[in-house]
Amino acid sequence: MNILVLHGPNLNMLGVREPGVYGHDTLEDINLRLENMAIDEGIAIRIIQSNHEGELVDEIQRTHGWAAGILINPAAYTHTSIALRDAITAVGLPAIEIHMSNVHARENFRRHSYIAPVALGQICGFGSNGYILGLRALIDHLNSKE
Repeated sequence: MNILVLHGPNLNMLGVREPGVYGHDTLEDINLRLENMAIDEGIAIRIIQSNHEGELVDEIQRTHGWAAGILINPAAYTHTSIALRDAITAVGLPAIEIHMSNVHARENFRRHSYIAPVALGQICGFGSNGYILGLRALIDHLNSKE
C-alpha cells in the first residue's frame, strides 16, 4: 500500500513558526514519526512539502496509479485552493485533511475549507499527533476496502 503525505506552505517552518499555535515539533520530527509508523504498518509513504500550489497539484496528480490514498495538510491553501480540491477529485483517491491547530477556533477565514468536501475526513486541533491520527484513519479505511 502506497500513501502520499503532503505538507503545504510554511510547514517547513514548524518548530520556529508560532510554537504557541503549532507546537515545537519540526517537520522532520513529524516525518520521522510518519516514516516509523509506515514501517510498522508495512506500507510505503512518499512525503512532500512545498510552498508552491502547483507543485502540490503535480504531486497529487502523480499519485494516479501509484497511491491508495493521500494524507494532506494543505495549510493556507485550505482556504484558497480550488486547484488542490480539483486535483484530489481528479485522482479519485481517499484523502484525509490534517491541521495542527483547531482551525474552527481561530480566525473566521480559517473555518472554510475547499478540501473538506472532497476529503474522507478532517482532523484538526491535535498538533503533530493529527498526522498520526490521520495516517491511522487512512490505513484503517484502506484496509477495510480490501
